[in-house]
Amino acid sequence: MDFKNFLLSKQHIADKKIPYYLHWIAQYHEFCNEHKINESESDSLKQYLHYLEKEHESWQVLQAQEAIRLYNYFKNIENLKEIQNNPSLSSSQGWQGIEEETVKALRLRHRSYQTEKSYIGWLRGFSSYLTYKKPDTVTQDDLKNFLTYLIVERKVSISTQKQAFNAILFLFRNVLDKEIKGLDDAIRSRISQRLPVVLARQEILKIFAHLEGIHRLMAGVIYGGGLRLQECLMLRVKDIDFERGCLTIRSGKGDKDRQTLLPERLKDKLQEHLDSIHAVYQKDRKNNIEGVWLPQALERKYPNASKEWGWFWVFPSYKLSVEPETKIIRRHHLYPSTIQKAFQNAVKKADITKNATIHTLRHSFATHLLENGYDIRTVQELLGHSNLQTTMIYTHIAQKNMLGVKSPMDFS
Repeated sequence: MDFKNFLLSKQHIADKKIPYYLHWIAQYHEFCNEHKINESESDSLKQYLHYLEKEHESWQVLQAQEAIRLYNYFKNIENLKEIQNNPSLSSSQGWQGIEEETVKALRLRHRSYQTEKSYIGWLRGFSSYLTYKKPDTVTQDDLKNFLTYLIVERKVSISTQKQAFNAILFLFRNVLDKEIKGLDDAIRSRISQRLPVVLARQEILKIFAHLEGIHRLMAGVIYGGGLRLQECLMLRVKDIDFERGCLTIRSGKGDKDRQTLLPERLKDKLQEHLDSIHAVYQKDRKNNIEGVWLPQALERKYPNASKEWGWFWVFPSYKLSVEPETKIIRRHHLYPSTIQKAFQNAVKKADITKNATIHTLRHSFATHLLENGYDIRTVQELLGHSNLQTTMIYTHIAQKNMLGVKSPMDFS
């Protein structure tokens, strides 16, 4: 298949644009030949685009850039087909060992089991894409081409491509011991600038009216402190400070600890809940059940800590289960779907038409704080964002109340 037919097979490229794509490729070849530039060098694209910027509109430069990225991807998959059709060149040796090393590296850094499953899934996808290569020969170009493949062939979303990138980046840095630099040549999904869904205070109260027991308490903790769902599920008894009115979130996203708010109005309900689960804790001790899961380093240092009340889950599962990694039977925290399903049902019963999920409570926490005059740095710390830009998204939602802007239709 030639490059023109390759472009024709791609649904996201209009037929009328294909001649222009072919024009940019032909001109790119001429430019490289004239300036004695090797097309395989990563800097060749930058030099060509810099040349175009002098005499062309910005949209033309962007079109040329996409054309060349697609062309480079096309050349790569043609090479892959040739190699994969030659059994003597195909090799999957070493990838099983790399997978085992990746699992070890993830557990050493206390990543969650869900993260482990996701990263290993992407590692297998990456190794399957590169069946002809041994792990020690993998390069940054392979990652670039894999990310492009996900967009061009698999048509994944930007969030899915980012998941893949984070997984393979972890592989490069922590297992293959290779650093990744710029990936400007990789085709990226088009990023949609969507604002997060936020619930008004009255909408939250309506939803909470349809939640009961532990589901209402968990939703209150998430909204009251701006927690992620997994952070709520991972809470330990010792993480609650009733006197200071705060929660300690241990190894949140980015593997960092932080403190956030424990609402005053939740304290009595939360204390009652702890009293009730203490009976579950005592039953496990009486039946000689293994202690709760702890990070490996902590478990080695304090072998009995897993059986201490302070390390018991705030929201333990009703049933015992088998730990996937060790096959040990122990009590884990509640499964995420427990609260997710209850919250979705409550949203429907409350006749809320917004596309609200349990994570919407975290967005609402941040927005409501900003609307009530709290500075963005404080909100950033409570949310646990490393980058202030991540928190800035909420200013776009809260801006109306912060500035006191009214619609002309509301003028008296």
